[in-house]
Amino acid sequence: MYQSRQLVRTLASSSSSHRLFAARSIAASAGRRRHYADSVAVDAVATENEAKEEVALAKEGWLWVDSVFPVRLGSWDLRSYIGYAREETLLQRLRSLLSRVKTHDFQVLSVEPHGKDGGVFVKFKYSAKDEDSALQTILQNLRENVHAHGGVPSWIGLPSGEVWLVKGTPWREDLNRYATPMLKVSFDGPDVPEETLYGLLRPYGVISDITPPSPAPAGTLRSATVYYLHLRSATTARNTIHSARVPSSPSGQTLTTLRTSYQKPIAAHAVRDYVASHPKLFLPVLFFLIGTVTYTVFDPIRVLMVEGKMEDWFDYKEFAVYKWLKANTVERFSFASSDSEGSSLASQGVWKERQEAEDALQKYLTDVPSTICFVHGPQGSGKTRMLNGILKESGRKAMVIDVGVLSKAGSDAALVSGLAAQTGYWPVFSFLNSVNSLVDLASVGLIGQKAGLSSSLNDQLKQVLDVVGRGLSRVNVTHRNQRQRQAKQAQLKESREKENEVIREKIEEGLWHDGRLDALCGNGVISELGVGIERFTEADADRLPPATAECEIINEKGEKPSNGEKQPDEVKQKQQHAEELQSVESMPVVIIKNFDSKGGGARKEELLNVLSQWAASLAEGQIAHVIVVSDNRENIKRLAKALPSKPLNQISLSDADNASAMSFVKQKLHESGVDINFTQQQLAYIDRLGGRASDLESLVHKVRSGLTVEEAVDDLVIRGVSELRKNAFGDDIEDAKSLPWTREQAWILMKQLSKQPQISYHEVLMDFPFKGDETPLRNMEHAELISIGTVNGRPSTIRPGKPVYKYVFERLVHDPTFQATQDIAFNEKVIASAESTVRACEDELLTLKDVDAGTASWWGSKRAVEMRANHLLRKMRAAQDKIEALERQNAQLKKVLAKTKV
Repeated sequence: MYQSRQLVRTLASSSSSHRLFAARSIAASAGRRRHYADSVAVDAVATENEAKEEVALAKEGWLWVDSVFPVRLGSWDLRSYIGYAREETLLQRLRSLLSRVKTHDFQVLSVEPHGKDGGVFVKFKYSAKDEDSALQTILQNLRENVHAHGGVPSWIGLPSGEVWLVKGTPWREDLNRYATPMLKVSFDGPDVPEETLYGLLRPYGVISDITPPSPAPAGTLRSATVYYLHLRSATTARNTIHSARVPSSPSGQTLTTLRTSYQKPIAAHAVRDYVASHPKLFLPVLFFLIGTVTYTVFDPIRVLMVEGKMEDWFDYKEFAVYKWLKANTVERFSFASSDSEGSSLASQGVWKERQEAEDALQKYLTDVPSTICFVHGPQGSGKTRMLNGILKESGRKAMVIDVGVLSKAGSDAALVSGLAAQTGYWPVFSFLNSVNSLVDLASVGLIGQKAGLSSSLNDQLKQVLDVVGRGLSRVNVTHRNQRQRQAKQAQLKESREKENEVIREKIEEGLWHDGRLDALCGNGVISELGVGIERFTEADADRLPPATAECEIINEKGEKPSNGEKQPDEVKQKQQHAEELQSVESMPVVIIKNFDSKGGGARKEELLNVLSQWAASLAEGQIAHVIVVSDNRENIKRLAKALPSKPLNQISLSDADNASAMSFVKQKLHESGVDINFTQQQLAYIDRLGGRASDLESLVHKVRSGLTVEEAVDDLVIRGVSELRKNAFGDDIEDAKSLPWTREQAWILMKQLSKQPQISYHEVLMDFPFKGDETPLRNMEHAELISIGTVNGRPSTIRPGKPVYKYVFERLVHDPTFQATQDIAFNEKVIASAESTVRACEDELLTLKDVDAGTASWWGSKRAVEMRANHLLRKMRAAQDKIEALERQNAQLKKVLAKTKV
């Protein structure tokens, strides 16, 4: 009977093993897509009587073996594929190790991998009456057997796993819930005390903390969070105690089912919730990190781009290929004149004043910069051309900042972008300032104060120029190193040439022995091509002539050097001087053009102030030579305020005198192949242009094109008339309203300046139509219509803006139609002013009549009223006479206009 039962068990066990192996083969062929379910019954099919007899002896259980596979940390973890590749081998090895234990009829029923948590569930069967004691004995024997045979097989080849008894129910899920050291234990029933929970979970690994249960919404299980130090401990605990039933009280009357799951280290929306709840702490840290990233990442790039701007790294016109193509294509078929804009206006004995200005500028550029060079002069005086010529001759590269272009920017962002484009500052995120302003508004609502992200225009300009200054400093260092290398190479080349010269002299004298010949011919007396093993010396050579010997010891003056120490000192001084000159010539040049405060408003004022401070810092730090170009000398005050400790280097360009202007015109025409002997009439016509360089250049070009001197000068005057009519009076009434002066104010000045070379400033200011308002005069000066002379720092005289404007004013005033139109308009204004004076006098006389009637008994009061009335009557008479005279004049002017129409 007993043998038959054993046979039935063996057949059942074999059948169950075959079914499990078939199921696993099907799962592997489907691409290892596992669907985990509850355990499959493996008990043998027996009769009902046999089952009743075996229920007290045959039992089943589960084991958990950890560290067989890699714990999958996420969908990106590629280590799991290594575990899949070795899965079959690892499972067979593990099954063979566990099957060697036979305690309490221990028998492995199935081995089910759970690769996501890196372990394996092992289902086994055993026979025992005392379940707890039997399980502990089986677990101890399994561990001893496994460790005795090399440990738990592992995917990496280093056995580190352990065998654990599953106290709950295995849950082999394939959800996207990956293992973490934080284990969430939910209580399906009353809460389990912390001491009980610690005693249950501590065997699996070191616990750093246990968070007690917190209030939960209705229908949600309360839970505690257990923090393990190691991930392996959390995976083991999660897979061994899930669905375990533990007593919730010491009495053990009530049992609680434990539900385990992993908890992410950062819960969903934790960062968002933290930021929303702690804005005063988070926002400053965030802004600090943004600023740090900007400073460490973008600023080095910007410094490099500024250096590239100065070195023309990105200018295709400086590439060798472009220059070669241009020289062999465009320039071969170009008939343009060789007189380029970079040539100097000053020549030997031609323009003495300009030559002195160029000498002063070259002297500044060849000295260590300690101050700012301020070049000023009227428009067209040749400031830009002089600078280009000097820079071209010296080969120096310059960074040009044009304030006139920047002042046309319509917004702060456009101004910053324009400055960045001129200086090579890139990348620039000017649009972010608007975004930062919105962030500041939002931060005021969140934390009650601005975040400080948005910056003013002043700060943005300083930030750009600070980076540009660092880029110029790098350019300075780079140029200095290049010049030092070139000097060393030149010195080395010179020393090599001297050595070669000495060798040549010895070869000619027969004293030189080349040791390389010994390798070919041998050495010693048997050598026919060499000179023997003993080298020739000077004693073996023929003696030099006495004169030659004396030349070796006599210096240039015919005297023997008395002190040999002075020669090294002189050489050292020369070398030091050469190094200083190289360091000066290696410095970059910064040119700030159109440094003028006219127009632009407050935005331009901020730009000029920032540029002044930046230019002063460059000069004081000896980083670059700074040249500021302006049309007005008054703009020097801003620079002097930025650099108060040192005087500025001022270079003034003015119109040339008649002799210099004549010499300049003759030389330019001679260079163009045109030789003219000017007549007295032609000389008088050239004198009309004065010494303005731009007008003289225009005259040369017109004469070069075939016009006579008279025609060229008349053409310049006619062009000036057209320009003045547009710039001073406007194209129409609407255009005239946008001018910062009235037509009457411009007309009265031109009318007076056409008769005399200069007029009194204060006389014009006090008379109609200015009436003490200096603003129109200053605006006309900025527009180059007039120039205001000063005496002791105060305005004194008014002159035409250009020498040729005197004849332009004459041409305008002598135009009958234009003169009649402007005189009528001017007289109408004067008549309106006189009529208002008459009306005011009439009203006051009526008031005085009432005063006279009320004070008839008082003789003194009557006398005062009479005197005031007489004064008003005289004033009325003068105004009335003016009105009548101007109306008669207007009538005559209208007749002139009528004749013109006919």
